[in-house]
Amino acid sequence: MSESLRDQLLKSGLARTVRPEPRKDLPPARSGASAKAPSRPPRRASGEIDLARAYALRERTEREQREREQRAAEQRARERKERKQKLAVLLNGVALNDANADLPRHFPHLNRIRRIHVTQAQLPRLNGGELAVVQFAGRYLLVTREVALAAQAVDAEALVLLCDPQAADEDDVPADLVW
Repeated sequence: MSESLRDQLLKSGLARTVRPEPRKDLPPARSGASAKAPSRPPRRASGEIDLARAYALRERTEREQREREQRAAEQRARERKERKQKLAVLLNGVALNDANADLPRHFPHLNRIRRIHVTQAQLPRLNGGELAVVQFAGRYLLVTREVALAAQAVDAEALVLLCDPQAADEDDVPADLVW
């Protein structure tokens, strides 16, 4: 009693039956056992690699690169830790910072103006190059010139201030400027 929409359209002549045409790009099917065997992908030229191998190769190289970077970062951390330990041994008990120091000595460090408090007797020695300022563990330590140079040999960034008495006055004011 009820016919499908397809049947109704076929009876009225508005639709026609479509038969699949044989594909021309496929070879005709062979009879026998070889027709049931799965077909192999075509062989590629010797220089080409398939997509899966390319992704695997890229993943392996990226993983090796990440591992190299991680090993290098660990090596830098070990070296930094060793330098810190050497500085701790070198600077242990040699700081000349005085709790009663009341004169601030300002100096530039890391693009900021920092200060260390010194005594009246230490200020001319610091400006003369006999004393120096070394940074260790977030503090600025006042040490002798020899200790400061040894600290610089361990870590170049440790030495913050070492005045050179033979250097010309470097106040960034041109010599030809008349006041």
